[in-house]
Amino acid sequence: MIDGHSCPGRLIVVEGIDGSGKSTQIELLENYLRLKGFGVLRNSWNSSQEISPIIKKAKKKQMLTPYGFSLLHAADFSYRYTHEIIPALNAGKIVLSDRYVYTAIARDCARGIPRDWLMNNFRFAIRPDLTFFFRVDPGLAYDRITQVRDIKYYEAGLDMELSANPRESYVLFQSRVLEGYENLAKELGFSVLDGSRPVEETQKIMRKVVNPLIQSML
Repeated sequence: MIDGHSCPGRLIVVEGIDGSGKSTQIELLENYLRLKGFGVLRNSWNSSQEISPIIKKAKKKQMLTPYGFSLLHAADFSYRYTHEIIPALNAGKIVLSDRYVYTAIARDCARGIPRDWLMNNFRFAIRPDLTFFFRVDPGLAYDRITQVRDIKYYEAGLDMELSANPRESYVLFQSRVLEGYENLAKELGFSVLDGSRPVEETQKIMRKVVNPLIQSML
């Protein structure tokens, strides 16, 4: 990855396993920044118009190998990075990214893909100005998700054949992903948040961390 950038905008990333609360928090942070008058682009993982439909079809058919899964998501990120993230940063906007390359590194390593291979795939990407990592117990995350929707096949790591039970598989697989995030957080200095804390309390902490960064844009 590329350390530092010359763009007038700022890149803020939220990371964590599914059900950690990151998407809720990034939406609240977006509202906060817009009220302060900043231009904001919120960008989400696996959301490009070109690649995302292909990924969804492949997932539905449960036909993705670990490397196929990884490469398709890398293509999706590359498209969004080139056509959405960098243009917004060059325009002086704050980009709020709901997951970044760290998702691929943590999750794909959990599927047995070598970390060096993954890092090489994303060597073109700039390092975020700020990365939040939401740490949460996988069991709690599973319960949160299943209160609003069914768990997904790859999300639960059922392709890894760790367990035929969706909840047990989710906990086992996401524990591996969580370990990958923990290693990245220590190595790269993520701002670590407790995903089990009340929403309002967590948002206050995020704003306190973000404020010095956005002050440099005024």
